[in-house]
Amino acid sequence: MSGYLPGAVPWPADLTERWRAAGYWTGQTFADLLDEQAGRHGNRVAVVEGARHTTYRQLRARARSLAAGLHRLGLRRQDRVVVQLGNVTEFFEVCFALYTIGAVPVFALPAHRASELDHFIAHSQARAYIVAERIGREDLRPLATLVRNRSAGPLHVLVAGSVAGHDGLRELGEHYLPAADADRCLADAPQPEAAEVAFLQLSGGSTGLPKLIPRTHDEYLYTLRESARICGLNADTRYLAVLPVAHNYPMSSPGCFGVFAVGGRVVLADGGDPDEAFRVIAAERVTIAALVPPLALVWAAAGRRGRDLSSLRVLQVGGAPFPPSAARRLTEAFPDATLQQVFGMAEGLVCYTRLDDPLVRIWHSQGRPISPDDELLVVDDADVPVPPGRPGHLLTRGPYTIRGYYRAAEHNRTAFTTDGYYRTGDIASVDASGYVQVVGRAKDQINRGGEKISIEEVENLLLGHPDVHDAALVAMPDELLGERSCAFLVPRPGAELNRRAVTAYLRERGIAAFKIPDRVVIVDAFPETGVGKTSKRELRALIREQLLATTSRSNPS
Repeated sequence: MSGYLPGAVPWPADLTERWRAAGYWTGQTFADLLDEQAGRHGNRVAVVEGARHTTYRQLRARARSLAAGLHRLGLRRQDRVVVQLGNVTEFFEVCFALYTIGAVPVFALPAHRASELDHFIAHSQARAYIVAERIGREDLRPLATLVRNRSAGPLHVLVAGSVAGHDGLRELGEHYLPAADADRCLADAPQPEAAEVAFLQLSGGSTGLPKLIPRTHDEYLYTLRESARICGLNADTRYLAVLPVAHNYPMSSPGCFGVFAVGGRVVLADGGDPDEAFRVIAAERVTIAALVPPLALVWAAAGRRGRDLSSLRVLQVGGAPFPPSAARRLTEAFPDATLQQVFGMAEGLVCYTRLDDPLVRIWHSQGRPISPDDELLVVDDADVPVPPGRPGHLLTRGPYTIRGYYRAAEHNRTAFTTDGYYRTGDIASVDASGYVQVVGRAKDQINRGGEKISIEEVENLLLGHPDVHDAALVAMPDELLGERSCAFLVPRPGAELNRRAVTAYLRERGIAAFKIPDRVVIVDAFPETGVGKTSKRELRALIREQLLATTSRSNPS
């Protein structure tokens, strides 16, 4: 495809025509969407951040001011920009500014640190890095300095907030230009096309650092419209964003951008602590909130804190499997809200339980796909389809599931079948009605409360420790997070290892905190399989036995 982002796998021409003919792809870009909503709902509030209220008209004006500043800085269509902002209004201003000039955001998460950021910048060949002054209590400006100094090429660093030696994001937009001035600055900026890559999202990453996922305006906006319809959103919707908004789930399922697609209101919160979240729900009359399973369990156990939560009509849970017993507990704790299970991936496929589904289906499944043209295939280890209802490897293709990762030709050969199915890495069953039940993972990956940990990435870092001879990372069961991580380490002869030293070493490597092993076990050697490989099955069994023994000692009969 002419003008398609180099390194991204384009959609085949026959499928492009098919999805347009079906009405899924409409030719609208994200900038077009904001223009439409600013015209239709200009004075309605789009984003609430504490006492700060931003209307659709203001959001568009600020986005265009920033777009003009970014264009003056030299950023152009298809230039990549790593974005690391928390749950703040500026996140949406920056997104729409980049979409306006056709630049491509690369969405880093708040928890990512120098190791991951170096990779995103180098792999995407980013020309700029936009970062918050601080996220939570942590000042990110030293991180910004480190990343800039380690970049192999020129890198614009823009800080949202007090800049301390960096260029300021607001100053770039000259504290928001008048609309006429912004329009003049953007007059010669080429407009992106709907078929082009809008942004690069991050994969969960089972092999090393995360892969980059190219999503186009056309196919992503289709998911927003369908998600909004399925989830019952409209202009009166008030969506509480407690999860990091750069995650695909709170971005689009239906997420913040699904709310923008119908002219509703996004209410930003920093974390999901029940005291604060319930206060915001009551004050802003929130109608829908999205949670991951650990947070859902915290809310279920919290009580209402004396708050009026009667406005809350839908509670979504996604990001990791949510067992029926937990689903029942959440339903009982919030009887006035409908539980909606969400299952999906940044690569595409999104499934929802429907709001009118019977409780037994909501409790026992992760929903069915949003599109009639989503194709699900469940196969055995030999890629032979299994009967409906039987678990196997889940494969998918459809009008919004990518055809390949960005600049990853070798990996794409194994991640996708020759006829275009994406291998999700999930072990799941699909019943005769198309409802999915996820039972596990086939990929070498740990799902720690919705945060995906690449085992290979962490093991490679552990093997760099001067006192580590061998390392194996495995998942261990956890009632709250679903899974935590346990590192089994074989020390070099004469060396002494402990969790404190290992943790300090990994922090010095600059990785996200959620990737640091929750438990470290020192062993003399690893158990082996019949062909001489490390038996992670036995290691997982060993840590389960240790946890069970600890629990038994803590709770003697």
